[in-house]
Amino acid sequence: MRFPTIKASLATLCLLFSAWVSGVNAQGSINDSPLPKTDKLVNDYVGVLDPQKARELEDKLRLFMARTDPKVVIAVAIVDTTDGRDIFDYSLAVSRGWKIGTKDADNPSALLLLAIGDRKYFTQISRDLEDELPDGLVGRIQREFLVPALRRGDYDAAVTDTLDAYMATIAEKAGIKDPEFAGPNRGGESDGIGIAELCFGLVMLLLFVIFAVGRGRGRSGKGGGSGFGDVLLPMLVGMALNSSSRGGWSGGGSSGWGGGDFGGFGGGDFGGGGAGGSW
Repeated sequence: MRFPTIKASLATLCLLFSAWVSGVNAQGSINDSPLPKTDKLVNDYVGVLDPQKARELEDKLRLFMARTDPKVVIAVAIVDTTDGRDIFDYSLAVSRGWKIGTKDADNPSALLLLAIGDRKYFTQISRDLEDELPDGLVGRIQREFLVPALRRGDYDAAVTDTLDAYMATIAEKAGIKDPEFAGPNRGGESDGIGIAELCFGLVMLLLFVIFAVGRGRGRSGKGGGSGFGDVLLPMLVGMALNSSSRGGWSGGGSSGWGGGDFGGFGGGDFGGGGAGGSW
């Protein structure tokens, strides 16, 4: 029985190694993005998002970046397919290749990547954001908000609600109290009457009753006026005007943010944290 010589064995190993390297190069490096460089946070290469909602989400993500310290950069990429490449490797390559995050030493960042044709998704979490968004929590948020909406074909809700949940979680842990980052399904987006609106209505009704009773007593009593009702009327009007003008950040329209280098692509410190799956 003849055994292969050492020379033949080395030649075989070299061929196998070359084939492996060729396969890796064909798939691409996990440090080089398969997608072109971008200056946007919301990147829909398939066209499944409503353009207006995509612009609103872009504005909100940039606003969130501005409100957080250290700045948290969250990006979205929607593709048709990864061309057979594993969704984890593909999303990690995009995260690193785009250098999502700031140039600061502490640059928390994340990327939500959807492959519509493959029906797969993955959220990459940078090392500096893993404390706020650990893998288990990311997976739970995706199962609650992302997967159900993807299954019914509502891509706007899938992306927006998932990122809203990410931002709400980060904001809560950072002590940021802003209704803009309160999470998905906020009262302002509900078709029904919220508790705050109901309480306000009851208070206004009570004040109106007190005002009416006060005016009636003033007319029937001595002195020609109650005093109480006359003071309450401007107070009531002032409360109504104050309520109508109240509200912080607007969720609709454009905030005036333009393209260009805004400091959101200078990091890329991703170590493979996050979660994903299929729908």
